[in-house]
Amino acid sequence: QVQLGESGGGLVQAGGSLRVSCAASGRTFINYAMAWFRQAPGKQREFVATISMSGGNTFYADSVKGRFTISRDNAKNTVALQMNSLKPEDTAAYYCAARDPPYYCSGYGCYDAPSQYDYWGQGTQVTVSA
Repeated sequence: QVQLGESGGGLVQAGGSLRVSCAASGRTFINYAMAWFRQAPGKQREFVATISMSGGNTFYADSVKGRFTISRDNAKNTVALQMNSLKPEDTAAYYCAARDPPYYCSGYGCYDAPSQYDYWGQGTQVTVSA
């Protein structure tokens, strides 16, 4: 299995930017589709973005589309989430997740439910002040 560890969270003012990263270890990284989820206090974990094994397909939640960008570096076993134009409602713990094959991703959508991912990191807190 794969182990995941997030970093890069912190406090930022509304309108600012932040980049969170996830490092993977244990097995061949390119075999895994990756995703970011987030969870605010008292709320369910929600999908943010996903990226296919090669990085050729990405898919975003409507709430972050145009502001967030997911990317991966298969040589370094990392996946990142660049967050721009942050809003207070983006405040949450952000979790990196990995999925064993198979993985579905097309123009109609990609796997975006927490139950569809097999491995999880511990999370990193992102707080956006008004």
